[in-house]
Amino acid sequence: MPRARGIALLAAALLALAPTPNARAFPSGSKQQVLDHLRSITGSYVVSGQHNKEPASNPGQYTQQVKDVTGRYPGLWGGDLMFRAEDVADRQRVIDQAETEWANGSLVALTWHVCPPTMGSSCEFEDGVKSALTDAQFTQVVTDGTALNTAWKRRLDEVVPYFQQLKAVGVPVLFRPLHGMNESWNWWGHRPGTNGSARLYRITHDYLGAKGLDNLIWVWNVQDNPAGGWSNYYPGAGCVDVVSLDVRYKSYPSSSDYQQLQGIAGGKPIALAEMGKIPNAALLDGQTRWAYFMMWSEQLRGNNTNAELQAGYFHPRVLNQGEVKSP
Repeated sequence: MPRARGIALLAAALLALAPTPNARAFPSGSKQQVLDHLRSITGSYVVSGQHNKEPASNPGQYTQQVKDVTGRYPGLWGGDLMFRAEDVADRQRVIDQAETEWANGSLVALTWHVCPPTMGSSCEFEDGVKSALTDAQFTQVVTDGTALNTAWKRRLDEVVPYFQQLKAVGVPVLFRPLHGMNESWNWWGHRPGTNGSARLYRITHDYLGAKGLDNLIWVWNVQDNPAGGWSNYYPGAGCVDVVSLDVRYKSYPSSSDYQQLQGIAGGKPIALAEMGKIPNAALLDGQTRWAYFMMWSEQLRGNNTNAELQAGYFHPRVLNQGEVKSP
């Protein structure tokens, strides 16, 4: 009996010393703390990131692939609020993953391949997200009080509860709505000027801000379209926190891409929001003001060798999970 009791006491002591499974690497944080951190590392470090596309039922699959290849988790987890019916119905898993990733010590980013307000809450990518509105329809969307403007605000209402959940547990979100704004593949894009795509961004920013979502870090985004003129899509400094670029037309941003984006940012953090190639040493050492990069889902392994991924994640300027400073 004394021996059994001694074993029980020893087991209890060891259990008390063991790390708590749900211990948080990051405590509750704020938008400003994340922005301050991104500013503080600019020019010195860059946070590694990985996007996780559909299905919503497996919102960490590509992040796990990073770990499988490199032995490290990214310093930024990226997810999507989704568009297909089965994924829209499973959004809670994406939000749960976002909370887990923050607790584990990664920054959180969310994109939204949103269906147009001329359709229902869910749609397919082809002829849904990837579709076009007429000029008259788009004018309605950005005109207060019209049927399509109201429909757009109801669409935004659908994700408000999820953002509120993250706010309640202290998770700031790098939110990148209406991405690739200078592109024509999406219904919201390729409308330069004050009353074009930028106005839709401002409406979105103001509407969600009025809901009290001060945990959203607003990430504005264009693709590296060689046509240039990216500033024609900029909604204004007052509704942008981070200025970002998708590198799709080439493997890495050119010097002129880098300069053009900094000119628009005016001192705000800049980021590589989508990439198909892992940043190499030449990029990391030559363009030092990128605050983070995010690899696109299937291109992680489809477009990079294991050796390239390992070299990127082990570069001395790259911050992975556990190396990103807790706010």
